[in-house]
Amino acid sequence: MGDIHHTEQNRIEPERIPLPALLDDVKKIGFGELHTRLEAEGHPQIRNAHGCVFRYIDIDGSRLTDLATQSGVTKQAVGEFVDELQALGYVERVPDPMDGRAKIIRMTERGRDARRAALRIFEDIERDWGERFGEDRVTELRAVLEAIAAEDERAAPAERATTAYRA
Repeated sequence: MGDIHHTEQNRIEPERIPLPALLDDVKKIGFGELHTRLEAEGHPQIRNAHGCVFRYIDIDGSRLTDLATQSGVTKQAVGEFVDELQALGYVERVPDPMDGRAKIIRMTERGRDARRAALRIFEDIERDWGERFGEDRVTELRAVLEAIAAEDERAAPAERATTAYRA
């Protein structure tokens, strides 16, 4: 009987999902919707991993090393994603006007179209969540998440989100 009592005391109770795991679940939901809609709009090959390019590339283009630094992805991996996106017609490599030995990755018209579509879809998702769960709550959620990201040096690229996500 002592063993049963001991087992009952040490029984693992189901706990609520840790907030970072819950945020990951919500991220999957949001990006799932994004990719479903991007596919419907003619961009079926874009994957989550391509975000290291689409999110951080400057309007006038970016060096591969800058994309790697800003996204936190290795230069080799970003290079592979750029190769994929170039083969799909979303980006091009052009000579760097400041350094003839270097290349700039620049979005093509197809890439700019996909980026504009993604931004519009993200706005639609956020608006839908506001309608479903309350605009004030979604606004507050955004404010709290932005404050957390701004406070942490690991999230430094998030601070440039307003400039990074321009079409």
